[in-house]
Amino acid sequence: MTTRRAVRRGDGGRRRHPVVPAARRVGAASAALLALALAACTPGGTDDPPSPSGSATSDAPDPTPSDSGTADESPTDDASTPSDDATEAPVPFPANTEPDTADPSADAALTVTDVRVGHHDGFDRVVLELGGTGTPGWRVEYVDQPIGDGKGDVVAVDGDAYLQVMISGSGYPMDTGVEEYAGPDPVRAGDDGEVEEVRLLGVFEGYTQAFVGVDDERRPFRVFALEDPTRVVVDVRDDG
Repeated sequence: MTTRRAVRRGDGGRRRHPVVPAARRVGAASAALLALALAACTPGGTDDPPSPSGSATSDAPDPTPSDSGTADESPTDDASTPSDDATEAPVPFPANTEPDTADPSADAALTVTDVRVGHHDGFDRVVLELGGTGTPGWRVEYVDQPIGDGKGDVVAVDGDAYLQVMISGSGYPMDTGVEEYAGPDPVRAGDDGEVEEVRLLGVFEGYTQAFVGVDDERRPFRVFALEDPTRVVVDVRDDG
């Protein structure tokens, strides 16, 4: 081991600190710089930009579906109106014996392609399905006698009250390009409800005429349209 000795000079004998060589000073400075560089590269340092949080995306609310994709296919005159093949309905539903009317769309050109009758709990349903373009209008009302348009003859319809259905916006098959209904006519409804049968007469001056034979007396009814396929629906209420 080498022992350093203080060198006496003409300064009153005071001791001086050893002189450090320049190379050693440079080495110490390099070591300090290296330590600082390592600290800056260490993960988690306060100068590092914050990492994006994984919960920011997962906590975001799901987008709300568009209302246009879930459009109801049963537009009616009452929110509680059931669909064509319903087996139940709120009873008694709003109905009366007064005429019910609606206007067709300007481009309506429709032909009746099917006629159906069904008995349900508290009401009977008559469905007239249509093909073609546009949306139908109608005038549905009780009449004293079932009289056909055009010839003016009395039509044989089984029932004690006669509900006349006039569908506006109708056209002949040659005009609509749709084959008309060719099934049983009249369409019998059986003996379980208020509707006894439906008689479809055909098209005259833009209207399709049909009659609904109702048992006993004039019963409250309502009318509305359904889409996909286009239908005019007549519900005859059974209050018994």
